[in-house]
Amino acid sequence: MAMAGKVIKCHAAVAWKPNAPLVIEEIEVTPPQKNELRIKVRHTESNNSVYTLSACYQFCCTQVIATGVCHTDLYHLFEGKHKDGFPAVLGHEGAGIVESVGPGVTEFKPGDKVVPLFISQCGECRFCRCPKTNLCERSWSSERYASMSDAESHFTCRGQAILQFMGTSTFSEYTVMNQVAVAKIHEDARLDRVCLLGCGIPTGYGAAINTAQVTPGSVCAVFGLGAVGLAAVMGCKNAGASRIIAVDINEKKFEKAKVFGATEFVNPSAHSKPISQVLHELTNGGVDFSLECVGNVAVMRSALESCVKGWGVSVLVGWTDMEDFSARPIQLISGKTWKGSLFGGYKSKDFVPVLVHDYMSGKIKLDEFVTHSMTLEQVNDAIELMKTGGCIRTVLNISTE
Repeated sequence: MAMAGKVIKCHAAVAWKPNAPLVIEEIEVTPPQKNELRIKVRHTESNNSVYTLSACYQFCCTQVIATGVCHTDLYHLFEGKHKDGFPAVLGHEGAGIVESVGPGVTEFKPGDKVVPLFISQCGECRFCRCPKTNLCERSWSSERYASMSDAESHFTCRGQAILQFMGTSTFSEYTVMNQVAVAKIHEDARLDRVCLLGCGIPTGYGAAINTAQVTPGSVCAVFGLGAVGLAAVMGCKNAGASRIIAVDINEKKFEKAKVFGATEFVNPSAHSKPISQVLHELTNGGVDFSLECVGNVAVMRSALESCVKGWGVSVLVGWTDMEDFSARPIQLISGKTWKGSLFGGYKSKDFVPVLVHDYMSGKIKLDEFVTHSMTLEQVNDAIELMKTGGCIRTVLNISTE
């Protein structure tokens, strides 16, 4: 609390412009205002030693604070490239500890472990009151969907305002957020693992459980075996699917998919016929459920066409807003359903703590997603790993000390 009410200078990875490496900069972070809290994405123990994140196979710290590198960060940097979305601090899949709170904050106190949320839950708007959706009118996406940030920010660098990507910006040692976009979690939770519950794992897992509503004994196909796709595989398994077909052009990911429950594997590039036809032949007419976890409109169409007519359900999970998608009307007229899923359909503040509990009790996996551990200064290496398919999830230790 020594810095409560004061501007904090700290390090962050700044994206000054699209399609360029991030730069480690010293930024200024304002104190929290009404209904806000400032979160430290690093933790210094009382003996002044800084606990840094290492791979869980090497050692386990009493407390670590970390962020995952998600494909949506790369999408904004290399694909979306919206002119109003820079400069920004990226990162939206993190976990940290409350440093201080502003007036009106009642559910959080300094020292609480929390997960920042890119999808808010105010509990008062018509979307929050509706059980059919997890959208919220107070989200950054309500007005600045294309630029992927609020117009206002708590960050400055070199005298210039720096945007908070998706309202979070976890590639920073400190961030400030409204309490409607923060989830308090169990005090014993491992932050270097539950940080993944800020985006990728709930997105894929919930798409299978909540959006597709996969049924016991069903046949599923998951397109794309990144972290979101593997989480979707895990969701299909936990829902009781009898066959889970993992589809990816990178066969190196097939062994990892087995860990999460995949039963069969198909590489589309190994076949001369469309992947939808391959899956129809493998399943006597098509799968019951398909989940597209790539963010590619051509794959979205293939996933829909892979479903069985009459009752097949296909879910769009991969994030993109760059191109239109299309399909033949007969695909839907014949009885198929095409759906979309954001953050797995979970109301964020309500369910992230539940998912943390599910991880701690062994119901869902998180450790198995983490293939690399790096420091904030290695953020560009982590981005390159994801671009080339060399990782499932890289977790960054945000402390630069």
